[in-house]
Formats: sequence, structure tokens, C-alpha cells
Amino acid sequence: AKIIEIAKRLSLQATKGGAGGERLCEKHQEALKLFCEEDQTPICLVCRESQAHRVHAVVPIEEAAEEHKEKFQAHVQVLKDRREKLLGLKVAEEGKSL
Repeated sequence: AKIIEIAKRLSLQATKGGAGGERLCEKHQEALKLFCEEDQTPICLVCRESQAHRVHAVVPIEEAAEEHKEKFQAHVQVLKDRREKLLGLKVAEEGKSL
């Protein structure tokens, strides 16, 4: 659920982006180039120096996006595997009932 919430937040922020697809900080109107690991949100360079994020671990937004993409793909694979297993069980149970 947390991963889905992050994806929704990133998607929503991507649609709010300026011309050329560059997303801007709502507070500072600066490009969102960093990702705060603790708050799980994109931030600008000015936000990085603020009290709110100064002690937080941050990574370049491209790196964070790649990490989250890999996590999403792993979760999707797990769900696909579970679905296949459940479909197999369903077919087996339907066969027994017949």
C-alpha cells in the first residue's frame, strides 16, 4: 500500500510539472532533482538545505526512480506468481467438484 501511495504521489507530481516535463517544487519553483528517502518525496536543492530535510538521506531523483521501478517490478512478479498459483488451485477445485 505504501508503494502504491508513493507511485500515486510521484504520478500526481509528474502531471503538475512545467513545460518540457520538468517538475517544480511548489514552495521554491525549483526543479525537483533529489528524493528524500525519509519522507519518500521529491525535493529541490533549496528544500535539501532547509531544516525539514537537512539531516535526511537524499539521492538523485533518477536513482530513486530506478530503485522504485525495480521494487515495483519485483512486487508485480510476486503478484503474478500468486495469481497463477490461485488460478491453478481454482481449476483443480473446479475439476474436483465436477
